[in-house]
Amino acid sequence: MTMPAAVLFGSIGTLAETSEMQREAFNRAFALAGLGWRWNRSLYQALLKTTGGINRIEAFALSRGQRVDARAIHVAKTQIYHQLLKEQRLGLRDGVAETLAWARENGIQLGLVSTTSLGNIEGLLEALAPHCRRELFDYLGHGGLVERPKPDPEAYRHALAWLDLSPSEVIAIEDTAASLSASVGAGIATVAFPGENVYCDDFSLATSVTPVLSPDVILEAACADEKQTAYG
Repeated sequence: MTMPAAVLFGSIGTLAETSEMQREAFNRAFALAGLGWRWNRSLYQALLKTTGGINRIEAFALSRGQRVDARAIHVAKTQIYHQLLKEQRLGLRDGVAETLAWARENGIQLGLVSTTSLGNIEGLLEALAPHCRRELFDYLGHGGLVERPKPDPEAYRHALAWLDLSPSEVIAIEDTAASLSASVGAGIATVAFPGENVYCDDFSLATSVTPVLSPDVILEAACADEKQTAYG
């Protein structure tokens, strides 16, 4: 099997399961704003098809015929989320630690290709220390580096340019169908590693789908991509 030159984790959700923590932060921010909104789990799962927290708030408000300051609400949500990261115990998702260690031992570059804020990324890595540190990543992408968030492929193209690699040399890992569209749109073979609130998403564009990450899963995706390239 061919070793990829880099493995690109597509979001903070591919490293740690934060979806329910994020939902709680949204609901607390809504309460502070006096909106009377509460996103239950099934509603949140549907809303996750809209990428970006501000966009999600705006879309929900529009569906209710309301006008809100989505940016201010999202600022409050982010502050609450960072506090929850400090208060609650957080660990890496199944197989992530082993995959990170394997990549490092084999000279495979690591990237985090997110379009969330740098503050959110730093907050997560601080919560995951010492098991997952900033120094592990050769490339750390965030929303401030691109004009168009996922599902636009710009974030992945930026990462490829930074690492000086072609799409065929890397494997991406994504946790939602919307984000998967970004990596596939950049021509990158992608392993779908669904988060707990997106199991019903359509991951048919993925090279493979797995509930547990591992070096074998990465290598199998690289091999499948190599065969597809060879046989057109």
